[in-house]
Amino acid sequence: MRTRGSESFIVLPLLPIFLIGLFPMLLLSLMGPAGLVILGILVACAGLTDILDASGTFSEQIIVHGYARGSERAGQRTALHSEVRFATTMIASGAVLAVAGIVGLFIS
Repeated sequence: MRTRGSESFIVLPLLPIFLIGLFPMLLLSLMGPAGLVILGILVACAGLTDILDASGTFSEQIIVHGYARGSERAGQRTALHSEVRFATTMIASGAVLAVAGIVGLFIS
């Protein structure tokens, strides 16, 4: 019978991810509510970027491929609305984080 090695080597590839994520989380905890405001702004900016990217992709499909059939246009429109809906949720959550951070700054 072969002896079984340590199973801790399974989590070894996750160590770089942990080390990269450690610094921002430490910085966020040290900054307190101001860090929450910055995180909220970053999440809202990511949502805005998502909307612009989705609109750009939709426009590119229209310009490059021209006038498409109704079913293709409906699919493109559905994809655009789906991405915009998710990005709007990101913007709203970023705004909530920023407002919570501002309230935290005024309370402390």
